[in-house]
Amino acid sequence: MSTPDPMASAPLIGIPVRLSDADAPGADQRVLEANRIFDDVVALIRAAGAEPVLLRPSEDGEPLDAQLSGCRGFVVPGGGDVDPALYGADPNHPALYDVNPAQDRLDTAVVRHALESRLPLLGICRGMQLLNILRGGTLHLDLPETAVRHEPEPGHDWAVHEVALSAGSKVAEVFGRDRIPVSSGHHQAVDRVGDGLRVSARADDGCVEAVEAHTEAGASHTAAWTVGVQWHPEAFVPSAELRLPLFRALLEQVHAEPRAGVRS
Repeated sequence: MSTPDPMASAPLIGIPVRLSDADAPGADQRVLEANRIFDDVVALIRAAGAEPVLLRPSEDGEPLDAQLSGCRGFVVPGGGDVDPALYGADPNHPALYDVNPAQDRLDTAVVRHALESRLPLLGICRGMQLLNILRGGTLHLDLPETAVRHEPEPGHDWAVHEVALSAGSKVAEVFGRDRIPVSSGHHQAVDRVGDGLRVSARADDGCVEAVEAHTEAGASHTAAWTVGVQWHPEAFVPSAELRLPLFRALLEQVHAEPRAGVRS
C-alpha cells in the first residue's frame, strides 16, 4: 500500500518562477541571491500547510490561465527591478539592475489575476513594489542614504533594521506587536501609494515597509487579503520565528473563503 501524500489535499498557492539567469555573462550578484531565496519562499509555503505551484510563462508549456485556475492564493517574491516605464520613470537610471520584461509580464499577470479574482495575495519586496505599480503607484528609483540601511553591507546577506507596524493593520495582527526587526535587501521602495492601498508599516527613516488593500468607503464588497512587505520574511535573520507568520496568515485567508475566485 502506498503512503498517502499529506500535501495531496493541501490548498494550491501559486508563485511565479524567477526567470533571470544568474550564470549569464555579466549577471548581477543580486540575481543569484534572488534565485536562491526563491527556494526559501517555496519551502515556507509548504511549511504553512499549502502546496506551491510554480507558475511559468505560457510559452514554456501549459497556458498560464490553466496554471492559475486551481490556485487559491498567491505569493509574488523578490527579484530584480521592475521596468520604470511601467510607472512613468526613467528607464535608463544608472542604479537599475536586472530589468527583465518577461519577469514583469509573468508577475503582472499573477498579481492582476489575484486582484481580479479577489484571492489572497502576499507580495515580497519586488512583489510589493509591482502590486503598488499596478494600482497606479510609483517607486523611488534609488533610495537616498539615511540612518536606516536598506541594502546589506559588503559581505553580508541582509541589512537588519526595525519597522513600526500600524495599529489595526493586517501586518500588526499577524505579528501581534507594533515593532519587529526585519531583513532588507533593496534599493527601491514605494513612493506614491497606489489606489486602494494604505501604508501599514514604515522604517524609522519613513521608508514604506508594508502596504495592504483596504475597503474604501462605499465599496460593494470587502477588499480581499492583499499584503505587500518590503522586507524579506523568508530570511533566517534576525529571528527565525518571524519567517512563517505571513505565510500562515495567507493560508488562513484561503481557508476562510475556501473556493473564492477559483475557476471550475
